[in-house]
Amino acid sequence: MVTTILVVDDDPVQQRLVTAALERNGHKTLGAGDGTEALALLTGSNGGNIDLMILDLVMPELDGMGVLERLRDSEINLPVIIQTAHGGIDTVVSAMRAGALDFVVKPASPERLQVSVDNALKMNALEDTVVRLTRVASGRLTFRDIVTRSEAMERVIRLGQRAAASNIPILIEGESGVGKELVARAIQGTGERRSKPFVTVNCGAIPDNLVESILFGHEKGAFTGANEKHVGKFRQAHGGTLFLDEVGELAPDIQVKLLRALQEGEIDPVGARQPVRADFRLISATNQSLLDQTRRGNFREDLYYRLNVFPIRIPPLRERRADIPELVRHFVARFAAEEGKTRIRGVIKEAMALLARHDWPGNIRQLENAVFRAVVLADGALLTPSEFPQIAGRPPPEETGAADGASSSGEPPEPIEPVELDFGIDLATPDDVSDANGLRTIGADGEIRKLQDIEADMIRLAIGHYEGRMTRVARALGIGRSTLYRKLKEFGISDTLGGIAAE
Repeated sequence: MVTTILVVDDDPVQQRLVTAALERNGHKTLGAGDGTEALALLTGSNGGNIDLMILDLVMPELDGMGVLERLRDSEINLPVIIQTAHGGIDTVVSAMRAGALDFVVKPASPERLQVSVDNALKMNALEDTVVRLTRVASGRLTFRDIVTRSEAMERVIRLGQRAAASNIPILIEGESGVGKELVARAIQGTGERRSKPFVTVNCGAIPDNLVESILFGHEKGAFTGANEKHVGKFRQAHGGTLFLDEVGELAPDIQVKLLRALQEGEIDPVGARQPVRADFRLISATNQSLLDQTRRGNFREDLYYRLNVFPIRIPPLRERRADIPELVRHFVARFAAEEGKTRIRGVIKEAMALLARHDWPGNIRQLENAVFRAVVLADGALLTPSEFPQIAGRPPPEETGAADGASSSGEPPEPIEPVELDFGIDLATPDDVSDANGLRTIGADGEIRKLQDIEADMIRLAIGHYEGRMTRVARALGIGRSTLYRKLKEFGISDTLGGIAAE
């Protein structure tokens, strides 16, 4: 992966030697002759593009220790490798206490330097992950925690920062897996409601008969089985933020109650005698065009304009390929630590080029799964194309001139190994879905099968693959859970499979 490394040394010969060694390993380099020049680069407009610094400890005027102190005072979180001709233990301890991650003694071999660079980058990515998870748990995640290098996401961040300054309703649009919830959490963590509750609701995953109770709450005895009072998601988010994911899946009667909650700041729990005040910041998200749903009559127009006050569109990963190396580094560090494969240092250039060319229809979620699988498969210290068979087996569309999933000759593609990881669970598919590609499209009579029959088989395949976990099935098929249950009833699939696993 291409990284930018700042080499700081007052000796021009030593600086050139280190720079040449780094560039031979595929890194981009910047040079500085002293500590003052280095700080100017780090605090300048391009300072955020510097991934690591190799810092000489002994320099005139501002030395290496002085630079480390300035970085700490400025809260600049940058991995630093100290380079010194004096490798005494006291010197090393002082540098590490000041914030350095590693040190090398001059003259360092290119191999030793590269190992130190790989370890420092991996450690920094892992620390970023821990900090990010901590901030998510505490409601303090901000836009600085979003892993990005692309101009398209920078525009999203600027919009989000402006939206965070008020309580304006926000509608986040984007394909599945682009990070809509992450942006929503960053908006809350940047605004006045930071550290307050952040309540997430997947509107498509709630059964139709429970939507009203789950969202607005109910009183004890309001209906059969209501043995105690339930406050609902709106009340849980009181003082904080309510994030409605896939808001377009809400039924028409629930849309009416949501509109009232937005207009009046009140909710009507099931069985309550009077409305209840609710103070919340609403952020909605959808992977469909809510405007198109409104035009088709599937979504209330008045509610659409209430939700779409401040729209933010998150571009898919194929439109921000500059983010792929950063995301890969982040995921490699995280999964290597989780799986106990600490020897894994990164990705070779050929594998990174392969990942950067791929279109990633599943966006960041698909990339995350691909890296997870690669880490599990890896035997060496660096990930290679062989660890990404599901990507390497499918040429990019721009090279074949054909649509994804078909060859230029019109012949069907070879089966592609699925992205999902195998955790030792038997995921056998039903007997009637046994083609090499997992789904039969030609019937016994040699004719193309009806679309509804193929759809029914696809649902059976997904249920078998995910062992009846219906929330996972609905997410994988890209439909709401209520829609999935409707189709199960329509196709009679529950009887065919002999029951579905409870969740």
